[in-house]
Amino acid sequence: METAVASCHRLIVVGMGPGAPEYMLPAAMDALAEATVLVGGKRALDSYAKSGQKTYAITGDIRGTLAFIRCELEKADVCVLVSGDPGYYSLLDALRIEFPPECLQVIPGLSAMQLAFARLSLPWHDAEFLSFHGREPGQGKLAYAPGRLLGMLTDGEHTSHTIPRALMAQGWPGEARLHICQRLSYPDEEIFHTQLSASAFLPEMAHGILVVEG
Repeated sequence: METAVASCHRLIVVGMGPGAPEYMLPAAMDALAEATVLVGGKRALDSYAKSGQKTYAITGDIRGTLAFIRCELEKADVCVLVSGDPGYYSLLDALRIEFPPECLQVIPGLSAMQLAFARLSLPWHDAEFLSFHGREPGQGKLAYAPGRLLGMLTDGEHTSHTIPRALMAQGWPGEARLHICQRLSYPDEEIFHTQLSASAFLPEMAHGILVVEG
């Protein structure tokens, strides 16, 4: 791995929230407006990039993204847009490894997970959080315990059909309450309230949030 630069301009990591602009912090909007270099997903750049700003779309080539950021930091501040909150399963992990902490400035955002619990009027201080987004938690993390409250990120492979089956295989009762949340903050937001055993009878949801109450 390349040695991190000894000094650099600011690397500003901006949490964009769950999606809708009204859920983005004013500090994040200010950072976007002032940026000369923007790095983010294509949809984010399409939504927020302005004329005159240099942009770079994040793809599966993370090494290429880091190389671009490194080059641009020699000349100017770089603003990196991430969905939700930067501290929750984002590019921040890779940026912390690649660049010195004194270069980093993180602007938090509202995660979709937080919004899901808010929509459900559920306190989340005792909840446990798992990600099935590009990974699969160990079976021990899925084990049932009375009163356990789980919030889970899904992806195209691990969905509202497959995850409930995995939970029931680890002892969760079929009647456990399940909340299926998708497109949170957008006009077509949908939330379904069901049971683990009945989730297979609803449309399959990928790339969203599942909340299950033990």
